[in-house]
Amino acid sequence: MTLPFALRLPVIAAPMFLVSGPALVIAACRAGIIGSFPTTNCRTAEEVDAWMTEITAGIDGAPWAANLITHSTNERLADDLALVAKYKPPLVITALGSPAPVIDTVHGYGGIVFADVIDVMLARKALAAGADGLACVAAGAGGHTGTFSPLALVSVIRGFFDGPLALGGGIADGAGVAAAVAAGADLIYMGTRFVAARESMASPDYKAMLAEAGIADVVVSSAVTGTPASWLRASFDAAGYTVDGGAPTRDYNSASDGRSRWRDIWSAGQGVHAISDERSMADIVDELDLGFIAAQARLTAWPRRTSRS
Repeated sequence: MTLPFALRLPVIAAPMFLVSGPALVIAACRAGIIGSFPTTNCRTAEEVDAWMTEITAGIDGAPWAANLITHSTNERLADDLALVAKYKPPLVITALGSPAPVIDTVHGYGGIVFADVIDVMLARKALAAGADGLACVAAGAGGHTGTFSPLALVSVIRGFFDGPLALGGGIADGAGVAAAVAAGADLIYMGTRFVAARESMASPDYKAMLAEAGIADVVVSSAVTGTPASWLRASFDAAGYTVDGGAPTRDYNSASDGRSRWRDIWSAGQGVHAISDERSMADIVDELDLGFIAAQARLTAWPRRTSRS
């Protein structure tokens, strides 16, 4: 399948819980990449409706994506899927469950479905369920993360799948985008780099912590949801949680023990080092573009030998 997207850069601004809203999606699309948001960022289906109205009115037909949680704990999936059918995002990304519940609806209006996967087994299951493409979440990604190297994961999956593939995991600059494309990805699934964008819904304190953090400040823990995810260690300390405390079962609801875990514990991937301050999405994408062009030039200029001698 050839991706039906005209983009400045092959990048999806990954859907981030409590971070991605209409302003960030619109800014991403206007900058020439794919903006996305998880419908669970809205408290009600009516709010999803309002967000999708705002997004579609603000992007002048540019490609965008909606992210649906298909895990059994998402009691609003049917309502949100009905709104997907109404607004017809060209790309729907499923996460934390099989893509099967959304396939017929999205295909019905001509959209395509990517399934968020962290390993080869889940990739095969998603494709068997009818997914058109994969959003491969590798080691180094923010939020719910995988454990395999991005380059190794894309190489293995390309051994049995030649369709559209997005790759994420610690990719935060233009050189990383170029490297992922060279390795076999069609799109790059980039989240952390955009959390501190001016248009994101992240709090000022969250953005400030990101600007001060480095790669060593990111920790993987299942304490928040019962599923391994990448977080800023300092936010654990500030919220009074322990990194080693594991949730006994999967729980993706935001509140627990009178505290809002997702509000008070902040996600970040290993690309956090690329954040130095709050900047507009347009400025961030400009910087990514320059880095991507420079990386392409380095590859072209590499002094390749033409024989074994």
